[in-house]
Amino acid sequence: MSPNVRRVLKNGAVRFGSTVLIVLTVIALLAPWLGTTDPAWLDAVNMNQKPGVTVDWTGPDNQTAPRTLLMGTDSFGRDIYSRVLYGARVSLLVGVIVSVVALAIGTLFGLLAGYFRRVDAVLMRFMDGLMSIPAILLAIALVAALGASLTTVIVAIAIPEIPRVTRLVRSLVLSIREEPYIEAAISVGTPVWKILLRHVLPNSIAPMVVQGTYVCASAILIEAILSFLGLGLPSEIPTWGNIMAEARVVFSSAPYNMWFPGIFLTLTVLAVNLLGDGLRDTLDPKFNKRGAQR
Repeated sequence: MSPNVRRVLKNGAVRFGSTVLIVLTVIALLAPWLGTTDPAWLDAVNMNQKPGVTVDWTGPDNQTAPRTLLMGTDSFGRDIYSRVLYGARVSLLVGVIVSVVALAIGTLFGLLAGYFRRVDAVLMRFMDGLMSIPAILLAIALVAALGASLTTVIVAIAIPEIPRVTRLVRSLVLSIREEPYIEAAISVGTPVWKILLRHVLPNSIAPMVVQGTYVCASAILIEAILSFLGLGLPSEIPTWGNIMAEARVVFSSAPYNMWFPGIFLTLTVLAVNLLGDGLRDTLDPKFNKRGAQR
């Protein structure tokens, strides 16, 4: 095991964040088996039931049997426990895909802008224009214009994140291109694409991985906000934002309907941010130097 890997694994924030995310991923993958019923199934007899009560539950097979409600039911008689488990699928999927898309496109733009001056003058002005628009407002506008679907939500969240990744990669390229080994590669006639792929990109990976965790956390939050505002995925698809949006109507009488998805959302974002902070502390040479000085 390399020293860098050992140093990362010793970091408490990385261990906590990665453990929570692994557990949430397992929960999301096993939701059909861990859930107690179909998350979209309506049982009008058992609306707004409290957590922990035992009721006569009529399932999708039209069979009625006693069942204990772990998290209660919402105002439509749907099982909140099953909906929260399935909601983890959407949140993690959106976070990971948005992070990958933003990193891929932002890295390409950042490499081009940082290495080619003429491209930089045009591309970065466009990125500055995108960054001047608040991410949530741009996402709301795109979803409203394109319609609510998983693909639309991912695109709407990824677009505002691309300029941030682009600026990060550009700043790294501007710094790396002044290094002696880059000048040596240029002097011997190394093609530009080889310089970017063999020398510049590998030295930018660590900061990009850290930035990817922050993009993931931001994407999960924005998806929940869009769903809460009724601009995300359709209400029949269980997401943490949808569950909380439906719970606000009965919050005074059944606040627990909002507590459970809120706790899962908070824990997920906290775990991703802690993972990013831990990776930054261990992979960023500047933070390593500060830690050594202390």
